Amino acid sequence: MEIFLIKTLQFMLSISILVLLHEGGHFLFARLFGIRVEKFYLFFDPWFHLFEFKPKKSETTYGLGWLPLGGYCKIAGMIDESFDTDQMKQPAQPWEFRSKPAWQRLLVMIGGVLINFLLALFIYSMLLFTWGDTYIPTKNMTDGMKFNSEAQALGFRDGDILVGTEKGEFKEWGVDMYRDLSKATRADIIRDGKPMSITLPGDLNLLDMLKNKPLFAKQLISSEIDSIIPGGALAKAGVMKGDRIVAFNGKPTNSYNDVENEVGCLSDVLATVETPADSLRVRTTSVVTERDGVRDTATIVLSPELKLGYVPKVPHYEPVTRKYGFFESFPAGVSYGLNVLGGYVDDMKYVFTADGAKSVGGFGTIGSLFPGSWDWYLFWKMTAFLSIILAFMNILPIPALDGGHVLFLLYEMVTRRKPSENFMLYAEYVGFGILILLMVVANLNDILRWLNVM
Repeated sequence: MEIFLIKTLQFMLSISILVLLHEGGHFLFARLFGIRVEKFYLFFDPWFHLFEFKPKKSETTYGLGWLPLGGYCKIAGMIDESFDTDQMKQPAQPWEFRSKPAWQRLLVMIGGVLINFLLALFIYSMLLFTWGDTYIPTKNMTDGMKFNSEAQALGFRDGDILVGTEKGEFKEWGVDMYRDLSKATRADIIRDGKPMSITLPGDLNLLDMLKNKPLFAKQLISSEIDSIIPGGALAKAGVMKGDRIVAFNGKPTNSYNDVENEVGCLSDVLATVETPADSLRVRTTSVVTERDGVRDTATIVLSPELKLGYVPKVPHYEPVTRKYGFFESFPAGVSYGLNVLGGYVDDMKYVFTADGAKSVGGFGTIGSLFPGSWDWYLFWKMTAFLSIILAFMNILPIPALDGGHVLFLLYEMVTRRKPSENFMLYAEYVGFGILILLMVVANLNDILRWLNVM
């Protein structure tokens, strides 16, 4: 429960910062051009609000809504999510949005996206300045990697050390490495101490690489036992620190990765059982350990969570840290942010596939990305990432989003003809419906994953 609360608090704080600054971007440009802002809200307020206030001599009412799905900056003389048609029936006033030149209205509409994008770059820069960039180069992972059958069919072998592709060396283990491999026609590796290359097709499916079980590639972890957890299944069988697991559940194993894969298979079977007796049958299995060439076979009963009760001997690799001066951190932060944006945009093509649609997540998925303990570095890194996503999603040319308004404004600037207010109103309805549908799908996916249906 404590972990859930910490994740929720971080998520709410992050979203509040991003929404306030996004709406603040619209507010800033509106006031710069003398456009009246009638309401400025954090969160939506259908039917009622938590509180609001209006400073003396101010034209703007500020408040806090109860529905944390976004924010609200009601600009006078503009068709937006408020659907205020009564105001639009009145004669246009000089302080209204609709009375201003198209270029000013365009800047008002991109103000939120601009602030979110600049905020992300600033946060990344300050993260590099404050903490530096710490990572483990893949070429330094001298124990190598464990590859699934699809990777081995391409020529990889367990123990190969991934170095890079024709585009250059991998910086570190992560999604960028997988993304480079998916597009590469050549993978550079070290095998048995010798550099060599493997030919790749150049069009691997990134989503498959990341979701298949086992994964396309994982860090290879020895089958040697580093420590035994008292009271666990292996402890009851007399297994000791330093033993190696050479077989599990009747399958030979030469790494912790193999054991992990077999546990995953048992988990799939356990999910289908209906009685305690069936559960006990699935959890009762065999393990073969080896010490100094002598093997010992034991029957063990795994916990309901399928835990063996041991910690594997994980290889230790020294991380590399690069420090940045204050002014040096800005170009590095910009480069980092643009790389994050480029990767996110590139991955969007998978959303339009069946598996990609299932991978879309709602508020539960986003909240789960925050750490279970309060960590300012991870909090700000996640906030910067969400700021990039918010900027990109809002600039999409969908009515009701900033990008939809930008599209119509660009049309007006090119053709010198303004879309009718009725057209804009109906477009807003359609766009709002699309957004609600996407939100329902994303959060339904979260519920189905929570119920283990998907």
